[in-house]
Amino acid sequence: MKLIVALGNPGSQYAQTRHNVAWQVADELARQQGAVWRAGEHAEQAEFRVLGEKVLLIKPQTFMNASGKAALPAMQFYKLSPEALLVIQDDLDSPFGLLKIKVGGRHGGQNGVRDIIRVLSTEQFARLKIGISRPPAGRDPADWVLSKWAESERPTLEELVWLGVGASLKWVMAGPKEAQAAYNNTDLRPNPESAVQAPVSAAAEPEAASSPIPLSQTAQK
Repeated sequence: MKLIVALGNPGSQYAQTRHNVAWQVADELARQQGAVWRAGEHAEQAEFRVLGEKVLLIKPQTFMNASGKAALPAMQFYKLSPEALLVIQDDLDSPFGLLKIKVGGRHGGQNGVRDIIRVLSTEQFARLKIGISRPPAGRDPADWVLSKWAESERPTLEELVWLGVGASLKWVMAGPKEAQAAYNNTDLRPNPESAVQAPVSAAAEPEAASSPIPLSQTAQK
């Protein structure tokens, strides 16, 4: 069994903000897999199977700084090791258009990851980091992460979310090394240096049927 925790903040005011990009990946992943969101004590949950592997997908409803409160009960109930956990997060230190998978390491200032490390007493779990870029000069990072996406960013955002779904499924089926090999060189920025574009088909893993739809049509929970 695998657990995927997508970090974000509950409430309509936070929907479609940079800090909630992981929830956009989770919503698209659930949609593709035909999984239904159900309310839990500390998180919304959706379950599905990929090649026989059960996956529990959760969106903590505890607000970002208390994300561990939602992750820990699932880890304990299913007796999961850290190797069975993938955390999907936004990443200020990565440029918008870039995603990467890593295992272990410090939280990098991401408060949801910080709290999960605290409650699990380990850093040894996988993270799917979705780049949202540093704010423009003079803008407060706290204000930046809670800002809405610009219309000009949406085409890249939709593709980035689609790739995030593919990377999550690759991690489930093949593990972090294979997911890193397939997705860590992707870069959707215009004319990035040494960029390698991932083929669109890379996201179309088994049991991830159906084509991506505009995020405006994806139900936000």
